[in-house]
Amino acid sequence: MLVLGRIQFFIMNKDSAAETQSGINQPMTAAEVDPQQKLEQQKELAKEYLASNPGDRIDPSKSLEEKAQQVAVDAPDITGDHITVPTYFVFETPDGEKKALHHVKDAEEISDMIRLARLDEDGNRVWR
Repeated sequence: MLVLGRIQFFIMNKDSAAETQSGINQPMTAAEVDPQQKLEQQKELAKEYLASNPGDRIDPSKSLEEKAQQVAVDAPDITGDHITVPTYFVFETPDGEKKALHHVKDAEEISDMIRLARLDEDGNRVWR
């Protein structure tokens, strides 16, 4: 089991909403997505053909909490399952700093964070 921001909860149970160790909730199911955000994304998709999802866009003026709530994908997939993917994964680094890493732009750093963090047999986070 990984203990890295919302990733631990996604891996453990992708259908449950849970608060991260950093105290920030991220939407992980369709029911948790802000209806206003969903409506704005649907309007953007209706008006033009986009090369990326509206939720993938990076706005550096957003706070950590706003980034945590941003959803890149909130739609059914080809199997009929509803997929919800946060735009940013919020991590708490070994020194206690909270970082929002973009799921595409920062994919390599997200992988590095996952490789660094592990749990010991008592469930405590161990950084390597």
